[in-house]
Amino acid sequence: MRNLVRPLTAEFIGTFALVFIGAGAVVVDASKGGALGLPGIALAHAAVLSVMVTAFMNISGAHFNPAVTFAAWMASKIELSRAVWYIAMQLAAGVLAAFAVKWLAPAMAGEVTSYGVPRIAGDITMSKAILIEAVLTLFLVSAVFGTAISSEAPKVGGFGIGMTLLADIMMGGPLTGAAMNPARAFGPALVGNDWHGHAAYWIGPMLGAAVAAILWAKILLPATAAPPAQGPRK
Repeated sequence: MRNLVRPLTAEFIGTFALVFIGAGAVVVDASKGGALGLPGIALAHAAVLSVMVTAFMNISGAHFNPAVTFAAWMASKIELSRAVWYIAMQLAAGVLAAFAVKWLAPAMAGEVTSYGVPRIAGDITMSKAILIEAVLTLFLVSAVFGTAISSEAPKVGGFGIGMTLLADIMMGGPLTGAAMNPARAFGPALVGNDWHGHAAYWIGPMLGAAVAAILWAKILLPATAAPPAQGPRK
């Protein structure tokens, strides 16, 4: 457990920042009559994720998302016991961040938005919402593998991951809220007691993460060099 203190602390801080800034931006936008708009909300999520990933990548891998941790476990990049701890810490951070938004943000806007909970549009069915979240998460997790996990990853810090989140929210935000992260949805849902369509924010991201993990583990990650063959002893 002692060896987990640093990575779990990193996962907590990074997830807290993402949910606090992301959900907080939704509440502030509502309180100011849409002053931020979709681009502002998307940029808030992307900017904080970019910085947090860059800050904590070398400590914990900077997952900040149960779906990313699940994908890393599927690709044998993290042990199961560590993955469980990561997810527990991410969910706890999401809840505490949502409580912080409730305490600090304008009360009326917080209640109206359920403290930044993602919401499925009225013309989007549950099955479509799940698929949208799955596709968006596939892109996000692919960005994590390609820029942070792969040995061929370019030295761009969290920029690529943040930009993927920005693009995902710009497209999917009006449709599902573009959570792509069970912790991002769970914290505000618990604090606001708003569970409408909540299953989509678990099933979709986990499905997309699983597909991404298979693609990267089986095809896209560079092959590990095999040890040289040893001839028979003489």
